[in-house]
Amino acid sequence: MPELPEVETTRRGIAPYVEHQQISEVIVRNGRLRIPVPAALADDLVGKQIGTLHRRAKYLLLPLEDDQAETTEPARTLIWHLGMSGSLRIAQVGDLPKKHDHVDLVFTTGHILRYHDPRRFGFVDWLAKDEQSDKRLIHLGPEPLSADFTGQRLYRLSRGKRVAVKPFLMDNQVVVGVGNIYASEALFMAGIDPRREAGRVSLARYQRLAAAAQEVLAAAITQGGTTLRDFVSGQGKPGYFAQRLNVYGRHGEPCRRCGEELKRITLGQRASVYCPVCQR
Repeated sequence: MPELPEVETTRRGIAPYVEHQQISEVIVRNGRLRIPVPAALADDLVGKQIGTLHRRAKYLLLPLEDDQAETTEPARTLIWHLGMSGSLRIAQVGDLPKKHDHVDLVFTTGHILRYHDPRRFGFVDWLAKDEQSDKRLIHLGPEPLSADFTGQRLYRLSRGKRVAVKPFLMDNQVVVGVGNIYASEALFMAGIDPRREAGRVSLARYQRLAAAAQEVLAAAITQGGTTLRDFVSGQGKPGYFAQRLNVYGRHGEPCRRCGEELKRITLGQRASVYCPVCQR
């Protein structure tokens, strides 16, 4: 599943071709996504301009620039989720669609924002009135690269928690966007056993963990996301962060730090790889 760095990489890749551009056509080849494509999407979008893109957790938000100066209603916003295998890519008018290319936003510039999703677990929908009232966003924790995400927050929320620290870190109400790959890597960098109860991790260790999570996420964004089977950027390029992974996907291989064989376990129904020597 695309995680936060992959979604942020997508946002940065498509923004120059989409922001402040006018939509001339909307093509829906298959509207049967996880949430059905709104029936009037073309009627609502043609002739409108996309504003400044932003991301909340793994959601991409595409606001429409308000062209109704007389109204007091806020401009509408599209919310897009890539699901398990989705990607948003930039194409040109005349580029033939491939299998699983479900939705096109065509711009007057000749560029196309094309949504590709073999499994159709993603969706495009209208945001509720605002981010504070949309049920998909209202309960989300802070962004991991924001000042609101700290070791102190992790420590405070973990008190009395018996759940293992890895699924605790992956809880979107605690912090958004720290998925399986980056939680594994951050715990390795912080030297914390992913099986340890969240409530038994000290403040000092949580401070190291928060810093590690921010470091690994920032590095992944800089390098264009992680190379997953289905992920490509807005230009169709794969990510390259997988070349630097220390533990994720490397069970049975030697630890890069100490040489011990990396172990694989299951936590919260997700595979987790760790070093039994470096992570205690």
